[in-house]
Amino acid sequence: MSKKQYVVIGLGRFGVSVAQTLFELGNDVLALDSSEEKVQNIADTVTHAVQADATDENSLRAIGIRNFDVAVVSIGEDIQASIMATLLLKEIGVKHVITKANNAMHAKVLRKIGADKVIFPEKDMGARVAHNLVSSNILEYIELSSDYSIAEFVSPASWSGKNLIELQLRGKYGINVVAIKRNNEIDVSPSADEEIESGDIIVAIGSIEDLNKLEHVIE
Repeated sequence: MSKKQYVVIGLGRFGVSVAQTLFELGNDVLALDSSEEKVQNIADTVTHAVQADATDENSLRAIGIRNFDVAVVSIGEDIQASIMATLLLKEIGVKHVITKANNAMHAKVLRKIGADKVIFPEKDMGARVAHNLVSSNILEYIELSSDYSIAEFVSPASWSGKNLIELQLRGKYGINVVAIKRNNEIDVSPSADEEIESGDIIVAIGSIEDLNKLEHVIE
């Protein structure tokens, strides 16, 4: 699988975390910010780091921004700069633009001007922390939309030795198992006769309502 090229614009805490993680996962990452200090601080932990104004079309074109597969706009409090950068990236032709939003109105504008995905890091992290507090067996919780989420959790002891048909997870809990992690290996789209073993980590998708009910079962 060929590695992707990412550009992360805005090097606050969120932007730095995204850029460094993408690089650690083996991708080409260009980190961009108008602050020379921020660019210097990240230079050794990404592929390239550039000081540039993301609201200036000529600057973006000069660094070949169109060649990147994904752009992450993580500009902090400057909503106008965030909107302008997103608009320019789409006009220049970046295939996939993900933009961090500060509030609902900001997100609405971003979607209207073509952002492919809008994220609320603080809200998403808040949801994960809350679910982790409610159930110690919930390892990860990601909201896909206002209705659906993905949860990653340790399989309950009562599931061990039973296959997915016997457990009837869709009928009982309204969830679909999309993967099973076992011994550092992952089985994507497991077969219905796959037997659950003690310690398996289940990755399931379902409505937020159904996943909330499931948390009480797996505590």
